[in-house]
Amino acid sequence: MPEADLNLLVALDALLADGSVAGAARRLGLSASAMSRTLTRLREATGDPLLVRAGRRMVLTPHAEALRQRTQSAVHEARAVLRPSTTEADFSTLQRIFTIRANDGFVEALGAALIAAVTATAPQVCLRFAPKLEKTAAHLRDGSADLEIGVLGEMGPEVRVQALFRDRFVGVVRQGHPLAMEREVTAERYTAFGHVVASRRGRTSGPVDEALAALGLQRTVVAVVPSFPAALAVARASDLIALVPASLLGKQAESQAWSASATAHAFELPVKTGEITVSQMWHPRLEVDPVHRWLRQLTLTVCRERLPL
Repeated sequence: MPEADLNLLVALDALLADGSVAGAARRLGLSASAMSRTLTRLREATGDPLLVRAGRRMVLTPHAEALRQRTQSAVHEARAVLRPSTTEADFSTLQRIFTIRANDGFVEALGAALIAAVTATAPQVCLRFAPKLEKTAAHLRDGSADLEIGVLGEMGPEVRVQALFRDRFVGVVRQGHPLAMEREVTAERYTAFGHVVASRRGRTSGPVDEALAALGLQRTVVAVVPSFPAALAVARASDLIALVPASLLGKQAESQAWSASATAHAFELPVKTGEITVSQMWHPRLEVDPVHRWLRQLTLTVCRERLPL
């Protein structure tokens, strides 16, 4: 039996991940014609078409769908075997790109501190922050993300989780806003002004609205933006109230109203909302990787130094 060309595994992984010849070619730095020839070889090796045309696009065959997870695992395992040993890594010369999925609020609040901590030890390491558009373990499983930071969702039983800090929501208005002059904001006053809401999915209500409804009150949502930093920016430049995590303001809010900056004023919400726990999550194949373990410890240290658990 002739030896299998294991280089085809990498190509197969790219084809199954992208679902197109052109996309796989870009991923591997090949021409479309070279990728097309590789697909022909893969079809001969597997005895399956793998990708078939459906209208103007290509779709995976059932056999290709069944192979996708196995192929990903095989490629990741092969790369781990061939990666130089980092038991005693020289961080001063380490060259590696880590992809971290996190929302804009985390990057704005803690991104600079984490980057500084990493480059202080490993100046040639690059942190690539990727947008977190949904809660899914897919990016950890396929290796397109090294860490996921956020509130634990349906991540799957195999994903490793470590709590970083606890957070809570506060209200924010511009300096000079009528609510900035009040020692304690009541629920009635809170609902007397318009609100800007942060939601990636365009939702206009949440736990605070449920708490207000129990009091027979309802806030008026005037605008919905995709992130908490955007909501904060709108509140600073308007008469709208923003609801943001306290961590975004650089420190935990005290029980009384306090100034977040020269242009914003934060206050305690007039209704109870639960605390949230922000965690870091990773795939178990990276559990014992010394360099990845170093990154996780740095992330934990940076968060714990600035925000309590």
